[in-house]
Amino acid sequence: MCDTAFVHNDQLFDRIADALVEVGYIVLPQALPVSLVDQLVARLHALDDEDFKRAGIGRQDDFQIDTSVRRDRIRWLQQEHAAEVAFLKWMDELRLALNRRLFMGLMDYECHFASYGIGAFYKKHLDAFKRPAPLLQAPLQISPLQAQPSRVLSTVLYLNPDWQTGDGGELRLYDEADALVLETIAPEYGKLVIFLSEKFPHEVLVAKRERHSIAGWFRVSGPM
Repeated sequence: MCDTAFVHNDQLFDRIADALVEVGYIVLPQALPVSLVDQLVARLHALDDEDFKRAGIGRQDDFQIDTSVRRDRIRWLQQEHAAEVAFLKWMDELRLALNRRLFMGLMDYECHFASYGIGAFYKKHLDAFKRPAPLLQAPLQISPLQAQPSRVLSTVLYLNPDWQTGDGGELRLYDEADALVLETIAPEYGKLVIFLSEKFPHEVLVAKRERHSIAGWFRVSGPM
């Protein structure tokens, strides 16, 4: 489901809530103010290489680096820079709006910058499992914090100016049965994708140029 118009936040939040009820996800070509996206990109490029770490799979004792599954690097957002604070505030407004509209009980939000170098990818996975996963034709990988059943809503904001067809790095979203491709989403500047974490397997296709985003998750109260 795509939406092309930038609207006032109340109308925007209405549209997001409706999409989550109707189909479980939404793709917004421009949701956040362009000035905020610009500030986030500037912040991203001001970070040093050592600020990023290689992303892994699993959690705690099960955590491991597996470059056959994913090859991105990450840096968690913090409340210590104006652009990061503004982004987290916007997401908290969305959290409150969805709680009012859908009674989702969203408690908090966590997110990180994700940097994909040339040739990087992330194989098909789910961000959270509400219950033991059904048997699929191919086993799904587990994302870094997938073991917490508290993840319920995933977001991705893209920070890639002038992304062109052929640059790769698309987000491919599958249906709940892992049988059909629902969307192949180019990581274009300012685009925001929101989807139910437990419902949609997804992958990041091989990037043919550097690709940047902010990946995040709204959580409900639950075991860690």
